[in-house]
Amino acid sequence: MKPPRRRPEPVQVIKQRRDGVLNALAGGVPYIGFLGIAFERRGDELTAILPFREALIGNPMLPALHGGVTAAFLEVTAIITLSWGMLWEDMESGKLVVDGDPQAAPQMPRLPKTIDFTVDYLRSGLPRDAYARARINRAGRRYASVHVEGWQDNRARLFAQ
Repeated sequence: MKPPRRRPEPVQVIKQRRDGVLNALAGGVPYIGFLGIAFERRGDELTAILPFREALIGNPMLPALHGGVTAAFLEVTAIITLSWGMLWEDMESGKLVVDGDPQAAPQMPRLPKTIDFTVDYLRSGLPRDAYARARINRAGRRYASVHVEGWQDNRARLFAQ
């Protein structure tokens, strides 16, 4: 005889668990807060958002986003997306639960370290909000390859990758 099938968890419980893990991931890196980067979650896909502030302008004559801010934005997006993907199975099975409390952040695994990072600056970052999404091309135990695309007004017109 088969054991009785478990009832699915309520959607609110699943959303709360996912949001708690994402908040703990991003909240554990002070630089993410310094830049003001936020993450929007849709299922297992993350979109990073860099809200515009005057302090992010590197060349006030153009004005254009600072290249270092652009690079940091893309790198943060890659690291958080890679960590999110690595934690997905544990999070969905209920093995990893974080309630969003900053005291719970030390339970999170260490973030991956960047070995090599190349940025293609395709056009100047304009003085407005920026968005980025990362795609994990390959993820092994010791190495991962991630591609990140950043855009502002139109996803088809990338300003950096």
